[in-house]
Amino acid sequence: MPSGEPGRNARLRVNAETTLVLREAFHKIDAHYRNDHYGLYDYARAVMSKIVALDHFYIGFFHGANRVRYPYGYDSGMSTDPESHIYGPHGQAAWLLKHRQTYRMQYDNGAALHAGVASGDTSRTSADAVTTPLFRRGRDGEPVVFGMMSMQNYRPHTFDDNSVRAFEWLADLVARVLTKEAEDVDALRRLPAGVGDAPPVITADHIVELLSSRVADIRQRAQDALETPDASMREALHRIVTGCQQLQSDLVELTLDIDNGPEERFMSLTAAEQGVAVLLGSNMPNDEIARELGVSLHTVKTHVRSILAKYRMNGRAAVAEDVRKHLAR
Repeated sequence: MPSGEPGRNARLRVNAETTLVLREAFHKIDAHYRNDHYGLYDYARAVMSKIVALDHFYIGFFHGANRVRYPYGYDSGMSTDPESHIYGPHGQAAWLLKHRQTYRMQYDNGAALHAGVASGDTSRTSADAVTTPLFRRGRDGEPVVFGMMSMQNYRPHTFDDNSVRAFEWLADLVARVLTKEAEDVDALRRLPAGVGDAPPVITADHIVELLSSRVADIRQRAQDALETPDASMREALHRIVTGCQQLQSDLVELTLDIDNGPEERFMSLTAAEQGVAVLLGSNMPNDEIARELGVSLHTVKTHVRSILAKYRMNGRAAVAEDVRKHLAR
């Protein structure tokens, strides 16, 4: 089981029919889905459906210290609502971060798959699954796992080596499309402030404007649906549903750009330090914190010094404000 980022120079070993499907996918993604994330995810799922039968499909992105956000999911012929979950030490997310390679159910008889939060049709259990990490280049040039793409089936022994290799190739293509966009945004961020067009900072106003624009578009589609003949009503309503799904997906991805520093800093503390930090966020002095926790004043002072060192901020008040930001999320 090789680890690390997929090799890009090795010849892909898939059959001729699969090769044709993937070639078409490459050109269509390049032409139509470079700036349409929801369309990209939906098309990637449709591509794999041409190669192998799949019941469940999703894409997720790691966010913060221990969270995965899922902007796209599909189960048994229907799109599922976007979700966000905190992951534990034994599920697929932790497995991917540790091993940095594709997870197949046969590796551990589904232990990692079933240790995490169930997705898709929770009344059924996946009998075969393949989940592959999405890689990007880190600041030091080394590959970093930033997300995952998964296909699952409620019937066993569905995914053979040919379909797994195709899935890995397609996931790498999706990751490169997303990474290129992120690199373009990063290049703009490096420009001096006030010069040229800088990428927008995610603010409440930005989100409200996005929602207003999308809802206006969906409302217009609904108005059109009311004025259409009965024969085309179904198609018009389908477009409304698709518009809502795209909006949900985009909103989940917007949260990936929100400042996640407060959570990461808080999660870097030990359990004991977190208990002190919560009370520090309430502006309690050390002696009151000691009484509240039932520990010595010396212990509290030791924890506060460690917290200040880890936060690297200018004083106790700044740390308290940062802790409050995390607790308010």
